[in-house]
Formats: sequence, structure tokens, C-alpha cells
Amino acid sequence: MSQCPFNPADDGAQMQFDGRMSYGDYLSIDRILTAQNCLTQAHDEMLFIIQHQTSELWMKLALHELDAARSAIEAGHVREAFKMLARISRIFEQLNTAWDVLRTMTPADYTTFREGLGESSGFQSWQYRMIEFSVGNRNLAMVKPHAHRPDIVEKLEAELARPSLYQAALGHLLRMGLPVPEDVIASPARGPWSADERVRLVWQTVYRDTATHWEAYELAEKLVDFEDYFRRWRFNHVTTVERVIGFKRGTGGTSGVAYLRRMLEVRLFPELWDLRTTL
Repeated sequence: MSQCPFNPADDGAQMQFDGRMSYGDYLSIDRILTAQNCLTQAHDEMLFIIQHQTSELWMKLALHELDAARSAIEAGHVREAFKMLARISRIFEQLNTAWDVLRTMTPADYTTFREGLGESSGFQSWQYRMIEFSVGNRNLAMVKPHAHRPDIVEKLEAELARPSLYQAALGHLLRMGLPVPEDVIASPARGPWSADERVRLVWQTVYRDTATHWEAYELAEKLVDFEDYFRRWRFNHVTTVERVIGFKRGTGGTSGVAYLRRMLEVRLFPELWDLRTTL
């Protein structure tokens, strides 16, 4: 005997949405699902667009969490920042997984629509640049690709006028009584962070007596955890690009794989990595 299909209304589910907020309304689903404007007839262009659009959404969330974590640290609420920093690491884990999907696109697939990209490139992602600026990798030359958008330049300059996440963390250590050199946090950095032996010694003090400095120790490990996932994301980016275009120049004019490999050498929190050798 056949069983009648389950009717969600019998369980109290709302089935009528005239004049009511629906799932699609709340999430602006129509706007999101109509934002994929393919410029060619190539099958894989849809994959390429969605991969990058979803990555930008995750980056938006990462920036939201980074801003909140930094503000919490500056206000002395470090334990509240731990959850946000842990979430950022998980966001980059999600971004990492996305490369696995993009790598299903072969070089032959990519050539069917690459010309349609013009000179657009992930190199021009202002949100990615904002993430780097937020955590402390501040290369002023990277503002120039956005000169045609004064609104974006304004956002980047506003970030450069703030202490980075790393400076905020070191400022917290100073307030806790650790001998952080005041000159490294006295003003917002307007260049890439350079390893400072004095800062390494401060972190070394933390790691040699974790019981006394547990909060600082946990903060350090949250930063290392983030950079770990961030490095993996960069490495997978290089591998994916090499797999798809080899050593061709990027659409945005960079040397492609060679450029991305150079970026692998950038360390966000160098003293936290250096102390592992000297501890």
C-alpha cells in the first residue's frame, strides 16, 4: 500500500509567503544567481566565475572577522578574538578546498574562454589586498592597480592608517608587561613587516614560560594557525595556476607562476616562525 507523501504544512511549516520574508528574499538569492555573466559560450567559464565569486564572498567574511578580532584585541578582549581568529583559519580551509574544484578544469578547457577575461586577474582583488594589509603585509605598490576606483583606494588607505592585526597583538603583549619595543607599534606600518630580533625574543619569553603567559601563548598559536592555512591557500593557488596555464604570463600581466612562487616566501608573522628554531 503506497504511503501518502509527507506534507511539511502538517508539521507547521509556513507554505505561503505573500507579503512575508522568504529564504530567497533574506539572502537576495535572485541577485546572487543572476551575477554570473559569461562572456563566451565555453562550458567551463561558469565554473571559473563561480569559483572566484564565492572566494570573494568568503574573503568578505574573513575581513569581517579580522576587523572584529583586531578591535577585540585592541580593547583587551583577547579571548573573544580567539574565536574570530579560529573562524578565519576555517574560512581559509574552505577557500583551499575550492581549488580542488577549479583544478578539474584542464588547460584545454581554459583556453576556450581565456581571451574573454581581457586583462582581468585575481591579482586585482582588492579584498585579498585588504586581507594582506590587515594582517601586516603592506606593500604600497599594490594600491596602484585600484587607482581607477577612488572608493577602493580610500578603503585601502583607511586600512593603512590603522595598526595591523600583528601590531595589535604586540600592543596587547606590551600592555601585559612584556618588553615589546614601542617603536614597532608606535604608528601604523606602511610597508611589509620585517623580522625584528627584539620581537622574536619577546615571543620566545612567552613560549619558554607558557604557564605564566598562557593568553599570549594562545594568541600566538592562533596567529600561526591562520598563517598556516593562508600559506596552504597560496601554495594551492600556485599549483592550480601551473596545472592550468603552465608558465604563461597571467592575464593581469604578472609572470604568473613565477610571481606566485615569490609570494610563497612572504611571511606574515616571521618572529613566530623564527622562534621555533631558537627555542
